[in-house]
Amino acid sequence: MLQKLLRSVRNFYVATSLALLGWMTFFDANDLPSQVRNWLKLRELEGETKFYQAEIKHVQTERREVLGSDRLREKFAREKYLMKKPTEDVFVIVDAQNEPIEK
Repeated sequence: MLQKLLRSVRNFYVATSLALLGWMTFFDANDLPSQVRNWLKLRELEGETKFYQAEIKHVQTERREVLGSDRLREKFAREKYLMKKPTEDVFVIVDAQNEPIEK
């Protein structure tokens, strides 16, 4: 009798544990598929963060160079934004990667 009672109690806990595990895996607000999606989105956003941090460093370096002298500021405006004086034409020669030859 005692053994039968222990077996039924053990079966109750096993069944309850399996039901709870199933609920948490598929039906809960923080279910397993949501966790995987969130993890993948986190990896994507971390990659974007690295990209934008590199871009910020690049822009800051460029800014320091340009603001350092009037000659470089004028060169930057002419090359990057194709600015010119009213009486002149500006030609920018680029290589195969569409980068200006003169840096």
